[in-house]
Amino acid sequence: MQFFRGGSGAPLLLLDSGFSFQHDLAARLAKTFNVIAPLHPGFGGSRRPEHIDTVDDLAYLYLDLLESFDLRGVTVVGASLGGWVAAEMAVRCSHRLAKLVLVDSLGIKVSDRETPDIADIFAIYEEELMALLFRDPQKFKIDARALSEQALACMIEDRSAHALYIWEPYAHNPKLLGRLGRITIPTLVIWGGNDGLVKPDYGRKFAAAIPNATFTTVAQCGHLPQVEQPERLVEEIVRFAGDRRAS
Repeated sequence: MQFFRGGSGAPLLLLDSGFSFQHDLAARLAKTFNVIAPLHPGFGGSRRPEHIDTVDDLAYLYLDLLESFDLRGVTVVGASLGGWVAAEMAVRCSHRLAKLVLVDSLGIKVSDRETPDIADIFAIYEEELMALLFRDPQKFKIDARALSEQALACMIEDRSAHALYIWEPYAHNPKLLGRLGRITIPTLVIWGGNDGLVKPDYGRKFAAAIPNATFTTVAQCGHLPQVEQPERLVEEIVRFAGDRRAS
């Protein structure tokens, strides 16, 4: 497994979104925490073993990672796909976890079967997707023509891996909503106030299903606060989880 590790303080596991936009959230959080930020298998040019092809697999993989490092008192921060994985970890086994932060998380179904909760990112044009992901999409637009062949291939591989993990059923586990009540650790649900991919109301329902969870929004921000409003996101995470001693 490939991962970033840096900083000092209480341990924090950072699980990224699955989208190929560069950001420095791990480095920012490493100023306060001992951060472990793995690449999901199949992303960023990392190898994906054949037996790892579902969100369940990722949840167990990262639980095993915490065990292999013998980490306790861990804050898990997950964004989008990573938030779904983090929630699946917390409903399974939380004895090594101290706090949970879900950022614009996928993973549950809150509407009836005919009403989509999450826009289909694989069935829309790039411009429409960017408008759903960002409040200011032009600021973060990627010019594929300016990328090297290697960088372009990596983006295509990321998209393929993303589809593999969230495709069927699309972007959710039908049973997860009913299991969120198993989460007993303090939880913060953070949402971009202008998220067009997964609306803030979905985030409120996510938080409402977790006992004693807190919900907050990041203003002037879409689905990816770690890209569009990283300073504000870090402030929220540190305020929630940064007052603990290292474990």
